[in-house]
Amino acid sequence: MTDVLLTHAYFLRFDPKEYRAMMPYPPLGTLIAGAMLRLDGWSVALHDVLLSQSEAEIQPAIERHRPQIVLIYDDQFNYLTKMCLGRMRDAAFRMSEFARARGCRVVVFSSDAADHVDRYLDHSAEVVICGEAEQTLRELVPVLRGRSSTPLADVAGIAFRDGATTVRTAQRRVLEHLDVLPPPAWDLLDVAAYRDRWTTRHGRYSVNLVTTRGCPFHCNWCAKPIYGQVYHSHSPRRIVDEMERVRDLLGAQHVWFADDIFGLSPGWTAEFADEVTRRNVRMPFKCLSRADLLLRGETVADLSRAGCETVWIGAESGSQRILDAMEKGTTVRQIEVATAALRAAGIRIGFFLQYGYTGETDEEIDMTLELVRRCLPDEIGVSVSYPLPGTRFYDSIRDRLGPKQQWTESADLDPMIPGARSPEFYRALHAVTHKRHQIFKGLDTANRMANGRSGIVRADLRQIAKAAFHALTYWQASWSLQRARGRIR
Repeated sequence: MTDVLLTHAYFLRFDPKEYRAMMPYPPLGTLIAGAMLRLDGWSVALHDVLLSQSEAEIQPAIERHRPQIVLIYDDQFNYLTKMCLGRMRDAAFRMSEFARARGCRVVVFSSDAADHVDRYLDHSAEVVICGEAEQTLRELVPVLRGRSSTPLADVAGIAFRDGATTVRTAQRRVLEHLDVLPPPAWDLLDVAAYRDRWTTRHGRYSVNLVTTRGCPFHCNWCAKPIYGQVYHSHSPRRIVDEMERVRDLLGAQHVWFADDIFGLSPGWTAEFADEVTRRNVRMPFKCLSRADLLLRGETVADLSRAGCETVWIGAESGSQRILDAMEKGTTVRQIEVATAALRAAGIRIGFFLQYGYTGETDEEIDMTLELVRRCLPDEIGVSVSYPLPGTRFYDSIRDRLGPKQQWTESADLDPMIPGARSPEFYRALHAVTHKRHQIFKGLDTANRMANGRSGIVRADLRQIAKAAFHALTYWQASWSLQRARGRIR
């Protein structure tokens, strides 16, 4: 018999775009929660659904482990779980119902559950954890296992039902000193399943880590139901410990730092680079930053020293008016300068782009396309403004929302605002943006080769071939965009 069976609700199989990409990162937050429960002496098992085929697979796991508590604990460090996708909500509901039918006590922790407590309580959850969860679990599990006389109402950071009434307890303060947390319980994971998929598809094995929690910036479309507006960091030494562990224990060859913002604290990135160098734990990694932060002091040089391979920037738009309306706090010029600085340091650049913010015009869409052409990042990710509860963006349009208020999968691209342009328009714009990007990358590669600025390598030939394909198919995407331009949702 097991005290707690951990699982989560992000199924790669249910997210077609991500399934095709096949870049599976394990539920890091779930593994940290498992390690925390073990510190208190609880027996823990993991049913990892990320590579599963259906929700029903939890049933044999319950039969095998016979848990007292099933804890559906979503990884809040993965942006895909923070998108609160409808298909994953349905999966959480089904697993809750399977577990409750077998006599388990069901606890749920996720951004979506924090936003929609009653829906989860209506679907067999006994307790929903609201806010940061590790310390809450340390108080909650003894109560549910009958080893503490503390009333549920006195456990901060939860919601539950008392009869027909939903009770929300006091808010729990977030941790400030993150190094007190244990390392993730990697031994719970089927590491070989992840490593095989990574090496087969991408030639190397990438593992996710986090250096921080939270984000202090005020982008008004960004939901922060767990950590709020605060920001706390692990020490550089602790992060290098983690890198050493995943390299030696798991065989990791690359790291994705899944922070909202990497290296925000002044001096942190320099200390991190020093520690990586001193201990010879340099591994290629990718991270997310902001254009303005990359222009501080020696930040780009320090990232390069530490082994940074790719930085993703939340560029969002080529229109300064849209950036200001989003309360992004960055400028188009900063995006351009930061991109040039990263490229000069040999670091790859990724742009997150966001179309469909309220009031965006055709001219502003063209500004974003032009920004991509001028900066020519190595990678782009294209999305549509997505109104998540708890954001100022959501509050500004909530009275206009229709019956659909949640994306089904990460490639949904439905603006969900009556009167906005149609999903077909944004799907066509998505295709046009990607095809233009690949065409211009191919032209740049051909120009460099023609001018003798680079030798002929296989990757360059692939890029030129890819550009040729997208040039041949661009007319169809452009025609679809023009046809959908006048449609509204």
